[in-house]
Amino acid sequence: MKKRFFTTEEARRLLPTLKKLIGRVVVIFIFLNACSGSEPVQTEPSSSPTTASKPAVSDSGLEFEAPSEWIGEPPSSSMRLAQYRLPRVEGDSEDAELVIYYFRGGGGSVQANVDRWIGQFSKADGSPAKDVARVSEKDSHGLHLSIVDVSGTYHQSRGPMMAQTQAKPNYRMLAAVAEATGGPWFFKLTGPQNTVDNWEDSFHSFLDTLRVRR
Repeated sequence: MKKRFFTTEEARRLLPTLKKLIGRVVVIFIFLNACSGSEPVQTEPSSSPTTASKPAVSDSGLEFEAPSEWIGEPPSSSMRLAQYRLPRVEGDSEDAELVIYYFRGGGGSVQANVDRWIGQFSKADGSPAKDVARVSEKDSHGLHLSIVDVSGTYHQSRGPMMAQTQAKPNYRMLAAVAEATGGPWFFKLTGPQNTVDNWEDSFHSFLDTLRVRR
């Protein structure tokens, strides 16, 4: 079969049509990619730490200043307002993670969240960690905070609809609910015990920066 080559003039006339076809293929690819899968896509963490020189402001009006040692990451889920990676200490196999949640007035009551967080932990013998958990309160710039401190085996929710759990022994959680007019904000730091111990003061200093933008 004899091959036929396009002339320069023919190629010039076909160029606009080819551009339109390529554009449509790109749009279809983006649409299919956005619709596929129910799991959030994990993104690579930022290589440089988030600095505290300028307060971060969420679209909910909350202001906060993250310590410069915390490494800001793109949220891995639409439910997350922000997230940070707190580097592990020597001997631990994982970093700790600080996640900020805001559900625009939803998210449940303070007590319901406190109970749920504590319920994610068990003691070494498998019994509930409720009797070893500590709950305290403090205020930051007019925001009332309820703070949970619990250690033991962390049963981390995983999988589709968070229906599965993974047991992680020797873990610790520091979590807080901030009550405000626009609804509560939730702050959850989890990680290996020694790593969270290392960042405990940093976590409380962070809570002291919370304020609602006037």
